[in-house]
Amino acid sequence: MARSASGLQEALKQIPAIREEFWQNVNVLGDSRDFCQSLEHAGRVADFLEFAELMCLDAYERNESCGGHFRVEYQTEEGEALRNDDEFCHVAAWQYNGMDQRPTRNVEPLEFENVKLAQRSYK
Repeated sequence: MARSASGLQEALKQIPAIREEFWQNVNVLGDSRDFCQSLEHAGRVADFLEFAELMCLDAYERNESCGGHFRVEYQTEEGEALRNDDEFCHVAAWQYNGMDQRPTRNVEPLEFENVKLAQRSYK
C-alpha cells in the first residue's frame, strides 16, 4: 500500500464533501420508542468519516516512509522505505478541537535505551 502527497490532499478535499452529503441525506428509519439500529449504524458511518479524515491528515503530515506508512516520495533508489528519524522519532496524538476545527498534533519524543533504530529491508 502506497500513499502520495497528491493523493492524500485529494482525499482531504473529498472527505468533507462526503461527510456533508452524508449529513444532508442520511435517513434513519424508526421512532423514538424503539431501539434504533439504523441510528447506531449511521453514527458509526459518521465516526468512520471523521477517522478517515484524521488518518489522511496524519499520513500527509508524516514526511517519511516507515513500515506500513509508505509514501512514494520517500523511498530509496531500490524502492525501500526511507525513514526520517530526525523528524519522526516520536509518538504523535491528535487532539480534537471542535467541529470544523483543525485538530492539534501533539508530539512526545521517543527514547530508545535497548533498541537501536535501523533501516529495514523488505527484500
